[in-house]
This record gives sequence, C-alpha cells and structure tokens, in this order.
Amino acid sequence: MHLEELGRRIYATAHLTGEFVLRSGQTTTEYFDKYRFEADPVLLDEVTAAMVPLIPPGTEVLAGLEMGGIPVVTALGRHAGLPCAFVRKEAKPYGTCRLAEGADIEGRRVTIVEDVVTTGGQIVLSTNDLRALGATITDALCVINRNATTPAPLTDAGLTLHALLKPEHLVPTP
Repeated sequence: MHLEELGRRIYATAHLTGEFVLRSGQTTTEYFDKYRFEADPVLLDEVTAAMVPLIPPGTEVLAGLEMGGIPVVTALGRHAGLPCAFVRKEAKPYGTCRLAEGADIEGRRVTIVEDVVTTGGQIVLSTNDLRALGATITDALCVINRNATTPAPLTDAGLTLHALLKPEHLVPTP
C-alpha cells in the first residue's frame, strides 16, 4: 500500500479537531488519536507491515514505549521477526520491578518504537533510561512524525528518527 493511501486511511480513522494539549504541553487544534488506528487490527497490520523496511539494520530488539508504542511494537515485531521489549515510564515497585519487560536489552542494539512524535521528549527520557541499563540505542521509529523534520531533542540525544508518515501524508481523502 502506498504511503499516501495509508496516510488518508489514518487521517479518516484518527484525525480529530478541537483543542488538545499534547504531552509536550503544546496546544493544537488537530490531533491524531493513535488509539483509533492502533485498535483497528487491519489498519495496524498494514501500518506495521509498511514500517518493516524502516527498521535500522542490526536492530536486535524493538522497544515499544508505554502506552501507545506497545501495540505498534507488538505488531511490528511479528512482521519483522524481532523480539520486543515493553518500556514503562517508570519501573513498578512489585513483580519483576523492571523498566523494560519482555526481551532483554542489556548489551543489545535496540530501536525505540513510538506511535506519534511531536517533540520526542518521552523517547529521549526512555532512551536515557535504557542506555543506563546497558542498551545501545541510536535510532527511533514512529508511525507519525508531526513535524517536517526530526525534532531537535532527538538529534541532541544522538538519535535518528525514522518516520513512516509525516504531515504531508496525513490528508483527507479527496
């Protein structure tokens, strides 16, 4: 499926208008409710199939960020045949008490997986946490980059962002 068609389908499924506050604190009048396309198994499958070629060579583990990155990384891992880690914003004080559940990340090349990126703030925080646990991270992969370019916090953290869709792809059906 072409990116333009995928972008139109995500737009039709997930685009909302109104006033929304983003994780970054920014306010916007356009919002992509990621859970709407992530909850559609057919659309999520098509999105993640299209993301496989964007996975950097040498990736050993795909790490999905809580909460929206979890369904994306699970479907992507199935298509790519790669193990997944599920990354919390903070470790729970019970059970395994781990920040990253699932695949082991220590000493492995990990690619961060996120759904929608505005400033990349959570990617940077989680990357720093995972690097402290021994992961090697140089890349992040997302479904939607709300920006025309990679946000500065990601490049400042030494990360390359690979985005399936950018603003020019997210348009209504003509």
